[in-house]
Amino acid sequence: MAFDGLTVSCIAHELNNKLINGRIFKIAQPESDELYITIKINKEQYKLLISANASIPLVYLTSKPKQSPLTAPSFCMLLRKYINNGRIVKIYQPGLERIINIEIEHLNEMGDLCRKTLIAELMGKHSNIIFTDENNNILDSIKHVSARTSSVREVLPGRNYFIPNTTDKLDPLNLDFPSFKKEICSKPDSLSRAILSSYTGISPVVGNDIVNLSGLDSSMTPSDLNDDEIYHLYNIFSHYMDDIKSGNYSPVIYYDGKEPKDYSSIPLSVYSDLKCVKKESISTLLEDYYSERESIQRMKQRSSDLRTVVNSTLSKCNKKYNLQLKQLKDTEKRDKYKVYGELITTYGYSLTEEDKVLKCINYYDNKEISIPIDNQLSPIDNAKKYFDKYQKLKRTYEALSKITLETATEIEHLESISTALSIATSVDDLKQIKEELINFGYIKRKSNEKRSNSKSKPIHIKLDDFHEIYIGKNNYQNEEVSFKIATGNDWWFHAKKMPGSHIIVKSSAPDESSLPDNIYEIAGSLAAYYSKGRENEKVEIDYTQKKNLKRVAGAAPGFVIYHTNFSMVSEPKSIEQLKLNC
Repeated sequence: MAFDGLTVSCIAHELNNKLINGRIFKIAQPESDELYITIKINKEQYKLLISANASIPLVYLTSKPKQSPLTAPSFCMLLRKYINNGRIVKIYQPGLERIINIEIEHLNEMGDLCRKTLIAELMGKHSNIIFTDENNNILDSIKHVSARTSSVREVLPGRNYFIPNTTDKLDPLNLDFPSFKKEICSKPDSLSRAILSSYTGISPVVGNDIVNLSGLDSSMTPSDLNDDEIYHLYNIFSHYMDDIKSGNYSPVIYYDGKEPKDYSSIPLSVYSDLKCVKKESISTLLEDYYSERESIQRMKQRSSDLRTVVNSTLSKCNKKYNLQLKQLKDTEKRDKYKVYGELITTYGYSLTEEDKVLKCINYYDNKEISIPIDNQLSPIDNAKKYFDKYQKLKRTYEALSKITLETATEIEHLESISTALSIATSVDDLKQIKEELINFGYIKRKSNEKRSNSKSKPIHIKLDDFHEIYIGKNNYQNEEVSFKIATGNDWWFHAKKMPGSHIIVKSSAPDESSLPDNIYEIAGSLAAYYSKGRENEKVEIDYTQKKNLKRVAGAAPGFVIYHTNFSMVSEPKSIEQLKLNC
């Protein structure tokens, strides 16, 4: 979601509740476009992060420490000179602009009380942190903007500070029906776009949400609406803004599976189908959201090279497999040539030099058959020709049967690695997968690269006093849980006929021959989730006791066979969805 005016409003609301009358204790500038300010109030200590990063401008309270450079930049030194030990007296957002003003009182060199303002402008590539005096003159900024860079406004020491009005948008906090109707009806766009282009601080998601709550068709334009529908849309918008004005926030993160998809300072109806996690504050939300997203992005980047190798090899193997199957199908006519040879040997005496077809009774099915004949060859040579074709196709069939099975096994192995990459949750998991790719010749180990001694371990969940679950996240871990951790009467779960994790349920209950129904359901849901079918509504699961498992001779780690098992159908659910503790 865009860092819109509603989110900024929520942040300003939180900072007002926590930082007013706080004393600025420390000021640091860990990055060229970032401030880290420590504030003390009522024996509490808060750390305020203000980032003017062009990609992700942010303001929030954090608990994480930041490493500062040994020599403070000039902007940081200026702030220390003026507002170190200053008192925060006011924090506000102008309208619904993506701006937070922090007013600070301090004593100057003469002991006189002065007021300065630290302004955080959170506007994408135009983001900035600006320091002004009581007369609105710019003392300095974390980014200098000259006339060469911007024709709208210079941000330089000595210049007057103002908010550029480049869009002529209205303030949604001062909403009234006549101006709403006039502004909206003048727009030829869709309803959500009309709201977005008419009012400040409204992001596309919020525009869509307002239209969605109104029950109107999002593809409609304002000209399609009658007066009652326009008034209804105005009321929905007005109620939306009432929540903002009254500080009625409820910060939430929306998840698509395990990946954070979006966030909002208030619940959004357009994401009703996604998992919603409420947060105690907007600062906690922003810290968690960007931390989780960064972790997922980092994992994706680190796994991208491995995924490229796996996908490329898998594509080649699938093409090879399809060609082999086609060639194998061509060998199905081999027995026909054998029969032709036998019948020519039996009935060839009746052929004349002009005959190009031998018609005779096939003594295998007692039906008449027509066999093409080369009248330039003798009956014996014609029979030999068909026997030779039969032998050639027979040899091809025998060779292809073996090769096709090997290719199918290789595809199954690569698909299991691909699934493991999707399940991987740590760098150690990726190292273990890379080691498997090296061991099976898909990647060459670099001359200076040592063998990985990854400490990556299967997921371990203690369910109660008698039951615990182990989940293998890749083939090596599957091998470990099935043949090192599991013992004879432990229960083994796996998605049927698709790659996925081996799930082991260890039981120390008096009766180890079965499990409580809820344990079967939990294990089945986890086996479905940690498989290739995790996006399906339902997945068929095989389960059996460990004593029924056998390793496949010469196969990759984690590949097993079993002939005694039960089956169930489970809905894929994550550890978080099942509310389990690792």
